[in-house]
Amino acid sequence: MDAPVARNADPGRRDRIIDAALHVIATQGVAGTSHRKVAAVAGVPLGSMTYHFNGMKELLHEAFSRFAERSADQFDARMRSAHTRSEALDAVMESIVVEHSQADTVVTYELYTLAARDHAYRQVTEGWMARSRASLERHFDPRTARLLDALIEGLNIHRALDREPAGEDDIIEAIARIVRV
Repeated sequence: MDAPVARNADPGRRDRIIDAALHVIATQGVAGTSHRKVAAVAGVPLGSMTYHFNGMKELLHEAFSRFAERSADQFDARMRSAHTRSEALDAVMESIVVEHSQADTVVTYELYTLAARDHAYRQVTEGWMARSRASLERHFDPRTARLLDALIEGLNIHRALDREPAGEDDIIEAIARIVRV
């Protein structure tokens, strides 16, 4: 008789925990994120946390890595859909003016804060920036791609936090100055 095969009764549990961690980070910040809160949001027993992750640092790293990967995928899809330089410029504009969710904005800034202090998170942000630049380099030279990437990030910060953020005309002017249109 063959030995019984171990089966995972809940194969999506680890992914739900990671997504729940992103939700908790967005609502409570990293400082307010705990195993107990994440387990409650994920709808899993608290013991699942230690079964799937070696600690909060591993969970946070997985969550931020997933977030950066998803964000890079979305940006890459936007840039891949551009077939001309004009469409690429429109895609850059869209990536700035599209309303980002408050949750995504908070998660982004929480990641930036961690990356400023911890090399492991800096690697996540560096990978994200490298992917963004590679997406931009489909249409622009490397230096212009680097400048556009910085412009996108900077203007998104201003659009989220400034009482009078740059309007579309100013954004178009900023992009034009960088690409020398």
